[in-house]
Amino acid sequence: VQLQAYGGGLVQAGGSLRLACATSGTISSINAIEWYRQAGMKQRELVATISRGGHTNYHDSVKGRFTISRDNAKNTVYLQMNSLKPEDTAVYYCAADLLYYSDSSPVAERRWGQGTLVTVSS
Repeated sequence: VQLQAYGGGLVQAGGSLRLACATSGTISSINAIEWYRQAGMKQRELVATISRGGHTNYHDSVKGRFTISRDNAKNTVYLQMNSLKPEDTAVYYCAADLLYYSDSSPVAERRWGQGTLVTVSS
């Protein structure tokens, strides 16, 4: 599975951006897609998750502002970010939690896409 994240950019506070994470490869092995972000030297934090069954979870700081969704036809997961704040400035990464079988044994693995920079100006 390969992931390609894009959609970052510069936006004023209060504005919106939509990030996209395009996936390719053995899509059936994907258990969940997650968006993370890392601001400067801070620890990378989990922003949002969407499971295979469509269940979503969000970091408290983005609840009500960010929405994670997917387009199965395009094998793409989106992160709609509204009411952006300067503290949302970070490099955003998408990641896939994979579950597949190798030699009849289950293998759990996380794959990362490259980051996309989101800058929110005040």
